Amino acid sequence: MGKRFEGRVALVTGGANGIGRASAMKFAQQGAKVAILDIEDGPLGETSEAIRSAGGEVLPLVTNMRDRDAVKASIEKASSDLGPVDILLNNVGQTARKNASEFLDSVPETWEFVVDLNLMVTFYVSWLIAPGMRDRKFGRIVNISSDSTLIGEKTIVDYVAAKSGVTGFTRGLARELAPFGINVNAVAPGVTNTRGPKQLPKEVYDAAVREIPMGHFAEPEDIANAITFLASEEARCITGQLLVVNGGRIFY
Repeated sequence: MGKRFEGRVALVTGGANGIGRASAMKFAQQGAKVAILDIEDGPLGETSEAIRSAGGEVLPLVTNMRDRDAVKASIEKASSDLGPVDILLNNVGQTARKNASEFLDSVPETWEFVVDLNLMVTFYVSWLIAPGMRDRKFGRIVNISSDSTLIGEKTIVDYVAAKSGVTGFTRGLARELAPFGINVNAVAPGVTNTRGPKQLPKEVYDAAVREIPMGHFAEPEDIANAITFLASEEARCITGQLLVVNGGRIFY
Protein backbone atom coordinates (compact mmCIF):
# COMPACT_ATOMS: atom_id res chain seq x y z
CA MET A 1 0.00 0.00 0.00
CA GLY A 2 3.03 2.27 0.07
CA LYS A 3 2.82 5.42 2.19
CA ARG A 4 -0.93 6.01 1.94
CA PHE A 5 -0.96 7.82 5.31
CA GLU A 6 2.05 10.03 4.57
CA GLY A 7 1.62 13.38 6.34
CA ARG A 8 -1.20 12.12 8.55
CA VAL A 9 -1.31 11.80 12.33
CA ALA A 10 -3.08 8.76 13.78
CA LEU A 11 -4.06 8.32 17.43
CA VAL A 12 -4.73 4.82 18.75
CA THR A 13 -6.27 4.15 22.15
CA GLY A 14 -5.34 0.86 23.81
CA GLY A 15 -2.49 0.58 21.34
CA ALA A 16 0.08 -1.45 23.28
CA ASN A 17 -1.32 -4.92 22.62
CA GLY A 18 -3.43 -6.96 20.23
CA ILE A 19 -5.56 -5.14 17.68
CA GLY A 20 -4.35 -1.73 18.83
CA ARG A 21 -0.71 -2.70 18.47
CA ALA A 22 -1.23 -4.24 15.03
CA SER A 23 -3.12 -1.14 13.87
CA ALA A 24 -0.56 1.32 15.25
CA MET A 25 2.22 -0.59 13.49
CA LYS A 26 0.31 -0.69 10.22
CA PHE A 27 -0.48 3.05 10.35
CA ALA A 28 3.22 3.75 10.94
CA GLN A 29 4.35 1.34 8.20
CA GLN A 30 2.11 3.25 5.80
CA GLY A 31 3.54 6.63 6.67
CA ALA A 32 1.49 8.04 9.55
CA LYS A 33 2.95 9.58 12.68
CA VAL A 34 1.30 7.58 15.47
CA ALA A 35 0.36 8.45 19.05
CA ILE A 36 -0.40 5.44 21.22
CA LEU A 37 -2.34 5.74 24.47
CA ASP A 38 -2.29 2.79 26.85
CA ILE A 39 -2.14 2.13 30.58
CA GLU A 40 0.48 -0.66 30.25
CA ASP A 41 3.89 0.97 30.26
CA GLY A 42 5.95 -2.12 29.37
CA PRO A 43 3.99 -3.29 26.31
CA LEU A 44 3.61 0.35 25.23
CA GLY A 45 7.38 0.71 25.17
CA GLU A 46 7.81 -2.56 23.29
CA THR A 47 5.31 -1.56 20.62
CA SER A 48 6.89 1.86 20.25
CA GLU A 49 10.36 0.35 19.89
CA ALA A 50 9.06 -2.04 17.21
CA ILE A 51 7.63 0.90 15.27
CA ARG A 52 10.85 2.92 15.58
CA SER A 53 12.97 -0.06 14.56
CA ALA A 54 10.91 -0.30 11.37
CA GLY A 55 11.53 3.39 10.63
CA GLY A 56 8.21 4.77 11.90
CA GLU A 57 7.49 7.80 14.06
CA VAL A 58 5.61 7.12 17.29
CA LEU A 59 4.70 8.91 20.51
CA PRO A 60 3.88 6.54 23.40
CA LEU A 61 1.70 8.06 26.11
CA VAL A 62 1.03 6.09 29.29
CA THR A 63 -2.60 6.91 29.99
CA ASN A 64 -5.38 5.61 32.17
CA MET A 65 -8.20 5.89 29.65
CA ARG A 66 -10.82 6.18 32.43
CA ASP A 67 -9.10 9.27 33.82
CA ARG A 68 -10.63 12.12 31.83
CA ASP A 69 -7.95 14.66 32.78
CA ALA A 70 -5.17 12.24 31.85
CA VAL A 71 -6.80 11.50 28.48
CA LYS A 72 -7.18 15.19 27.71
CA ALA A 73 -3.55 15.87 28.62
CA SER A 74 -2.32 12.99 26.44
CA ILE A 75 -4.34 14.16 23.43
CA GLU A 76 -3.00 17.69 23.87
CA LYS A 77 0.54 16.29 24.05
CA ALA A 78 0.00 14.25 20.89
CA SER A 79 -1.33 17.26 18.99
CA SER A 80 1.54 19.43 20.22
CA ASP A 81 4.31 16.96 19.38
CA LEU A 82 2.99 15.33 16.20
CA GLY A 83 0.36 17.71 14.87
CA PRO A 84 -3.44 17.68 14.74
CA VAL A 85 -5.01 14.22 14.74
CA ASP A 86 -6.31 13.17 11.31
CA ILE A 87 -7.17 9.55 12.16
CA LEU A 88 -8.67 8.31 15.41
CA LEU A 89 -8.91 4.64 16.31
CA ASN A 90 -11.12 4.14 19.37
CA ASN A 91 -9.81 0.71 20.19
CA VAL A 92 -9.58 0.53 23.98
CA GLY A 93 -12.09 -1.78 25.65
CA GLN A 94 -12.61 -5.16 27.26
CA THR A 95 -15.16 -7.45 28.85
CA ALA A 96 -15.41 -7.79 32.63
CA ARG A 97 -12.99 -10.73 32.26
CA LYS A 98 -12.66 -12.47 35.65
CA ASN A 99 -15.78 -10.63 36.87
CA ALA A 100 -17.92 -11.81 33.95
CA SER A 101 -21.08 -13.66 34.97
CA GLU A 102 -24.69 -14.26 34.14
CA PHE A 103 -26.47 -10.91 34.30
CA LEU A 104 -28.56 -11.78 37.36
CA ASP A 105 -25.38 -12.60 39.25
CA SER A 106 -23.58 -9.42 38.20
CA VAL A 107 -23.18 -6.18 40.13
CA PRO A 108 -23.63 -2.54 39.07
CA GLU A 109 -19.95 -1.74 39.65
CA THR A 110 -19.01 -4.19 36.92
CA TRP A 111 -21.53 -2.72 34.49
CA GLU A 112 -20.21 0.76 35.16
CA PHE A 113 -16.62 -0.29 34.47
CA VAL A 114 -17.49 -2.08 31.24
CA VAL A 115 -19.78 0.63 29.88
CA ASP A 116 -17.36 3.40 30.81
CA LEU A 117 -14.30 1.81 29.24
CA ASN A 118 -15.99 0.62 26.06
CA LEU A 119 -18.56 3.34 25.38
CA MET A 120 -17.99 6.47 27.44
CA VAL A 121 -14.28 6.59 26.65
CA THR A 122 -15.15 6.36 22.95
CA PHE A 123 -17.56 9.27 23.43
CA TYR A 124 -15.00 11.35 25.30
CA VAL A 125 -12.01 10.85 22.99
CA SER A 126 -14.17 11.53 19.92
CA TRP A 127 -15.59 14.65 21.61
CA LEU A 128 -12.07 15.95 22.19
CA ILE A 129 -10.69 15.20 18.72
CA ALA A 130 -13.59 15.64 16.28
CA PRO A 131 -13.86 19.47 16.60
CA GLY A 132 -10.37 19.86 15.13
CA MET A 133 -11.27 17.50 12.29
CA ARG A 134 -14.40 19.56 11.64
CA ASP A 135 -12.38 22.77 11.52
CA ARG A 136 -9.91 21.25 9.04
CA LYS A 137 -12.69 19.60 6.99
CA PHE A 138 -11.02 16.20 7.17
CA GLY A 139 -10.97 13.23 9.48
CA ARG A 140 -11.30 9.49 9.86
CA ILE A 141 -12.75 7.90 12.98
CA VAL A 142 -12.82 4.12 13.36
CA ASN A 143 -14.52 2.62 16.42
CA ILE A 144 -14.18 -0.96 17.62
CA SER A 145 -17.49 -2.75 18.19
CA SER A 146 -17.88 -6.55 18.42
CA ASP A 147 -19.67 -9.34 16.60
CA SER A 148 -21.04 -10.36 20.02
CA THR A 149 -23.57 -7.55 19.53
CA LEU A 150 -25.05 -9.49 16.61
CA ILE A 151 -25.73 -12.66 18.57
CA GLY A 152 -26.22 -11.43 22.14
CA GLU A 153 -23.65 -13.58 23.91
CA LYS A 154 -24.35 -14.80 27.43
CA THR A 155 -22.28 -13.76 30.47
CA ILE A 156 -21.05 -10.57 28.80
CA VAL A 157 -24.33 -8.69 28.36
CA ASP A 158 -22.78 -5.49 29.76
CA TYR A 159 -20.12 -5.68 27.05
CA VAL A 160 -22.72 -6.50 24.38
CA ALA A 161 -24.74 -3.47 25.45
CA ALA A 162 -21.72 -1.17 25.49
CA LYS A 163 -20.48 -2.31 22.08
CA SER A 164 -24.00 -1.99 20.67
CA GLY A 165 -23.84 1.58 21.90
CA VAL A 166 -20.57 2.04 20.02
CA THR A 167 -22.28 0.93 16.81
CA GLY A 168 -25.19 3.31 17.34
CA PHE A 169 -22.82 6.14 18.23
CA THR A 170 -20.87 5.47 15.03
CA ARG A 171 -23.97 5.78 12.86
CA GLY A 172 -25.28 8.93 14.52
CA LEU A 173 -21.90 10.67 14.55
CA ALA A 174 -21.31 9.72 10.92
CA ARG A 175 -24.42 11.67 9.90
CA GLU A 176 -23.40 14.69 11.96
CA LEU A 177 -19.85 14.85 10.67
CA ALA A 178 -20.25 13.81 7.02
CA PRO A 179 -20.83 17.41 5.83
CA PHE A 180 -17.38 18.28 7.20
CA GLY A 181 -15.45 15.62 5.29
CA ILE A 182 -15.20 13.25 8.23
CA ASN A 183 -15.86 9.51 7.88
CA VAL A 184 -16.96 7.55 10.95
CA ASN A 185 -17.09 3.76 10.76
CA ALA A 186 -16.88 0.75 13.06
CA VAL A 187 -15.20 -2.63 12.86
CA ALA A 188 -16.76 -5.60 14.64
CA PRO A 189 -14.11 -8.27 15.26
CA GLY A 190 -15.03 -11.82 16.06
CA VAL A 191 -12.82 -13.89 18.32
CA THR A 192 -9.28 -12.71 17.65
CA ASN A 193 -5.96 -14.23 18.70
CA THR A 194 -5.15 -11.64 21.34
CA ARG A 195 -4.07 -12.39 24.92
CA GLY A 196 -7.51 -13.48 26.12
CA PRO A 197 -8.24 -16.38 23.74
CA LYS A 198 -4.65 -17.61 24.01
CA GLN A 199 -5.20 -18.16 27.73
CA LEU A 200 -8.27 -20.38 27.24
CA PRO A 201 -8.08 -24.11 27.98
CA LYS A 202 -7.34 -26.04 24.79
CA GLU A 203 -10.77 -27.72 24.69
CA VAL A 204 -12.53 -24.35 25.01
CA TYR A 205 -10.28 -22.78 22.38
CA ASP A 206 -10.84 -25.66 19.96
CA ALA A 207 -14.62 -25.57 20.49
CA ALA A 208 -14.66 -21.85 19.69
CA VAL A 209 -12.67 -22.43 16.51
CA ARG A 210 -15.19 -25.05 15.38
CA GLU A 211 -17.91 -22.37 15.40
CA ILE A 212 -16.07 -20.44 12.69
CA PRO A 213 -16.71 -21.56 9.10
CA MET A 214 -13.25 -20.46 7.96
CA GLY A 215 -11.74 -22.70 10.63
CA HIS A 216 -9.54 -20.22 12.47
CA PHE A 217 -9.65 -17.11 14.64
CA ALA A 218 -8.71 -13.78 13.16
CA GLU A 219 -5.24 -12.46 13.88
CA PRO A 220 -4.86 -8.86 15.09
CA GLU A 221 -3.41 -8.00 11.69
CA ASP A 222 -6.63 -9.11 10.00
CA ILE A 223 -8.56 -6.55 12.05
CA ALA A 224 -5.88 -3.92 11.45
CA ASN A 225 -6.27 -4.43 7.69
CA ALA A 226 -9.97 -3.53 7.95
CA ILE A 227 -9.23 -0.54 10.18
CA THR A 228 -6.58 0.94 7.94
CA PHE A 229 -8.79 0.42 4.89
CA LEU A 230 -11.60 2.43 6.52
CA ALA A 231 -9.10 5.15 7.43
CA SER A 232 -7.75 5.39 3.89
CA GLU A 233 -8.75 7.35 0.82
CA GLU A 234 -10.01 4.10 -0.73
CA ALA A 235 -12.90 4.30 1.76
CA ARG A 236 -13.69 7.98 1.24
CA CYS A 237 -17.34 7.26 0.33
CA ILE A 238 -17.90 4.82 3.20
CA THR A 239 -19.33 6.19 6.44
CA GLY A 240 -21.68 5.03 9.17
CA GLN A 241 -20.92 1.39 8.42
CA LEU A 242 -20.15 -1.67 10.54
CA LEU A 243 -17.56 -3.99 8.99
CA VAL A 244 -17.66 -7.46 10.54
CA VAL A 245 -14.40 -9.43 10.53
CA ASN A 246 -15.09 -12.83 12.07
CA GLY A 247 -14.40 -15.64 9.61
CA GLY A 248 -18.13 -16.12 8.98
CA ARG A 249 -19.08 -16.88 12.62
CA ILE A 250 -22.20 -14.82 12.01
CA PHE A 251 -23.30 -12.88 8.94
CA TYR A 252 -24.45 -9.28 9.03
